[in-house]
Amino acid sequence: MSNDFNVCPKCQSKNIEYKNNRKWFCPDCGFDLYNNVAAAVGLIIEDTDGSIIFEVRAKEPRKGFLALPGGFCDPDESAEQSVFRECLEETGVQPESISYIASFPNTYVYKDITYKTCDLFFTAKFKNTGKTIIQQMTGEESEVTEFKSVMIESEKDIEKLPLAFDSAVKALKVWFSQKNK
Repeated sequence: MSNDFNVCPKCQSKNIEYKNNRKWFCPDCGFDLYNNVAAAVGLIIEDTDGSIIFEVRAKEPRKGFLALPGGFCDPDESAEQSVFRECLEETGVQPESISYIASFPNTYVYKDITYKTCDLFFTAKFKNTGKTIIQQMTGEESEVTEFKSVMIESEKDIEKLPLAFDSAVKALKVWFSQKNK
């Protein structure tokens, strides 16, 4: 694990230990820091022609790879609230409604820190088509360099995509199987 602490953040003891892949513990002062999972959300946005809208990531991790719009849940925010906020922040468009698909564990490495996440995926419906999203401008500080619309007609299409995160692959496969029931 890359999240090694050499010094206790409370008492500065060098006796800090990592126990059971769950927490850091300092035997000198009793400090505990749990390695809890972070919650994140992702949206599968289907355009009117049936294609899926992806972001091209502008930042690490996985810069240049495709991702579903989404991100981490903020403190005191439900997954559903996160979906609406993240969608607006990243696409400039607010969904009319959302529906839960599935959740999957994920590993997110950022600046040499490994975050374990639980990624919750939703579909989003809009009053207008997804073409509105594709036309959004991306700024210098954006997490997105561009949007791409990709037609998915089989699970093999999903497997060929240069997706940033394995959890998105799994979510798209669930979405595809539900769509084709």
